[in-house]
Amino acid sequence: MKKTLGVYIHIPFCARKCAYCDFLSVPAKPDIQKAYVEQLTEEIRQSGEILGGYEIKTVFFGGGTPSILKADWLVGILESLRTEAAFSEETEITVEANPGTVDKEKLLCYREAGINRLSFGLQSADNNELYSLGRIHTWEQFLESYECARKAGFQNMNVDLMSALPGQTAAGWRKTLEKVLVLQPEHLSAYSLIIEEGTPFYEKYGGHPNLLPSEEEERQMYHDTKEILKEQGYERYEISNYAKQGYVCRHNLGYWNRTDYKGFGLGAASLLNNVRTANQTKFWEYLKGNREGSAERLSKQAIREEHFFLGLRKTEGVAPGEYREHYQELITRLKEQGLLKEEDAKVRLTDFGIDVSNYVLAQFLD
Repeated sequence: MKKTLGVYIHIPFCARKCAYCDFLSVPAKPDIQKAYVEQLTEEIRQSGEILGGYEIKTVFFGGGTPSILKADWLVGILESLRTEAAFSEETEITVEANPGTVDKEKLLCYREAGINRLSFGLQSADNNELYSLGRIHTWEQFLESYECARKAGFQNMNVDLMSALPGQTAAGWRKTLEKVLVLQPEHLSAYSLIIEEGTPFYEKYGGHPNLLPSEEEERQMYHDTKEILKEQGYERYEISNYAKQGYVCRHNLGYWNRTDYKGFGLGAASLLNNVRTANQTKFWEYLKGNREGSAERLSKQAIREEHFFLGLRKTEGVAPGEYREHYQELITRLKEQGLLKEEDAKVRLTDFGIDVSNYVLAQFLD
């Protein structure tokens, strides 16, 4: 029986880079995009021997903005993957999309190709907040794209939202949640803004935290998210992710469960048999076919750390298993501090532990 595999495909193109974004993405003209797609397809073809030993359970087109590509180019990438590897009947195939970059024809093309999940990058339902973030769309354009996707037959959709934005209030955040919940997407990802070095937001806000919501306001937004979504029937299954029953993102669960995954494209990472690799991050080098980046066989310590660091992100927690003896003293201390609890042979974060999850997870890095 073949092992299962998740596949990540990186499409690094955007209409323009958002003010907060430090992802590996660039604007590019169609001829450059086409050259990249050709190189990406060749990378998949050359990985046929590896892929042939697996059954692909999830595919995730991320970026960048994958939906910026011509539909037949994106579908061609997917078809090259089908040529090299077996797909299961229930393979989850996700495409990240920005509002305004999809239309009826493109979405129908996706559906015909077997793409069954969309992830819309909305971030906010407030047009002023969208403008300050540098997004290319309005709330109204998001609504148009969302309804177009429903009409095309998509029944599994995620909406990405971002809280703790400059000038945002807890009341404003609740309004965004309420407007999105009218649409009843199957999945919601709700993240707090992180000011990343090297971005325009870092220049503007890095030394001026007073221009951002306070820690108390941010925590209020965090708690409001949990309560409002719970009332609407969404289960929080990971620190920042909520889903209706049966609609968790199986691809991302693979990362948190440390199952094997293979990445294709600029800077894409892979984890195969506890060997972590990453592709070249220099765009023009990748375009020449120089894909090789870093490679590392994970040590027992690194595997042990990841088991907890990633596994504890899930609300169901993680089974300590063979690592219990190593971490028992730490687990006991964090339980005494009210940050962890243990039930059904699994260790999980408490509500308070989720509030300070960065601190708790860091404790498992030896």
